[in-house]
Amino acid sequence: MSSQAAPASAAAPINRPMLTVSIMLATLIQTLDSTIANVALPHMQGSLSASQDEITWVLTSYIVAAAIATPLTGWLSDRLSVKRLLSLSIAGFTIASAFCGLSETLAQIVGSRLLQGIFGASLVPLSQSILLDINPREKQGQAMAVWGMGVMVGPILGPTLGGWLTDSYNWRWVFFINVPIGAFALFGVLTFLPAREPKHGVKFDAFGFATLGLAIGAFQAMLDRGEQLDWFGSLEIRIEAILAAISFAFFIAHTATAGRKSFFRYELLKDRNFATGVSFIFVIGAVMYATRALLPPMLQTLMNYPVATTGLVTAPSGAGTMIAMMFAGRLLKRFDARLMLLAGFLISAFALWQMMHYTIVLSASDIVWPGVIQGFGLGLVFVPLSALSFSTLTPELRADGTATYSLMRNIGSSIGISIVQTLMTRNTQIAHADLAANVTAFNPALQSMLPNGSTYDMAVLNQSITQQAAMIAYLNDFKLMFVATLLVVPLVLLIRPTKKAPDESLAHAAMD
Repeated sequence: MSSQAAPASAAAPINRPMLTVSIMLATLIQTLDSTIANVALPHMQGSLSASQDEITWVLTSYIVAAAIATPLTGWLSDRLSVKRLLSLSIAGFTIASAFCGLSETLAQIVGSRLLQGIFGASLVPLSQSILLDINPREKQGQAMAVWGMGVMVGPILGPTLGGWLTDSYNWRWVFFINVPIGAFALFGVLTFLPAREPKHGVKFDAFGFATLGLAIGAFQAMLDRGEQLDWFGSLEIRIEAILAAISFAFFIAHTATAGRKSFFRYELLKDRNFATGVSFIFVIGAVMYATRALLPPMLQTLMNYPVATTGLVTAPSGAGTMIAMMFAGRLLKRFDARLMLLAGFLISAFALWQMMHYTIVLSASDIVWPGVIQGFGLGLVFVPLSALSFSTLTPELRADGTATYSLMRNIGSSIGISIVQTLMTRNTQIAHADLAANVTAFNPALQSMLPNGSTYDMAVLNQSITQQAAMIAYLNDFKLMFVATLLVVPLVLLIRPTKKAPDESLAHAAMD
């Protein structure tokens, strides 16, 4: 699958600044929508007359559709050309966003979110592929820093922007905000991205896509609904797990026997840097992104933070990420990328160590600074990893490679979030039982309350126990993330720096 974006040396001059702004706007609306709707769910639930279980399909429909459609990016970019595919994706995503805001029923918004996921699936991998293609090798580190800002900061700022829009206007503006941004992005892509002829002879591997899409969709649905349905205690979850396993087994067998006719480009796995980078980004998604899912519910349920305030105190972590990415390209010029990865993981581990010592009473600075530190560490990890993963990949494999890279990051994130949420629920129950076991008439601190305590007193006592139990569960999750972060540090040794020469190496990429 070849990338259709012109390289820097193409005959027609490329307006790199305007093209970069345009495709990053497209990336921003896609990444924002992965989290911006989360804080508005309670408002949607009342407006659409949906149950708590039903309203979660507003999130899961988008995630599942995007997961299934992402592997199509490579084939579609060959078949349609990158410019046509990107333009179609932006236009479709923008229109689907408008439909989401205009929805009056649950079925309408779920259908619109499915369209959002399908059209938005190609935006992130295409933006990465285009930035790599339009920049010379010595500037690709800088390009990956710019791309990383959009990918990493979007999900972080989503809850803040979503909370503000919901409080100041209503939940529909969570989706309407995409319309003007999408329009600007579409205009920029149509104006500044050079057109290239598509490859009409590329055949579509329907069986490979069907088996991979079914495996990803069933697995994603299992992860999204597992916590609600008590995992393998539910028939639905067992069916989804079996379906995912069988479909993936068929996909592996088909890929191994179909050769070049396979939907998946197995040549990607022959590139050691890319194969290692994909494994690494999966771990990063599972270990680091999961912590982002813990703070908002902790602040809102345990400490009664309003939605808007929760967004304000968690958003500065995005500032840490942006600061790190601004300097990461320059640091790649002077330091081994593996040292930057090591430093980023250790900094993130230190932030998680601080979170392990949270209490029920927290000041704003107690929340902001660990977030900024973790964001800084994440920025140090993301830029060198992205640059090294694609440094040895041939241009014709980039669109397939970026799609696979994005897919593995998203799956890793889903797995990590599912794990911490499951442990959160179960550890809260365990901690509650342990704490309640001490609430007896034999406890001197409670002897005066228990025999004569009113129903109200006992309710207040139970609420306090529940609050403390939930806090213990959150701290256990932070501890798990801390340990897991330290355990993946040795994987840095699997990354190989790009070989000589220094003037051609991404490891020595300079920033003007």
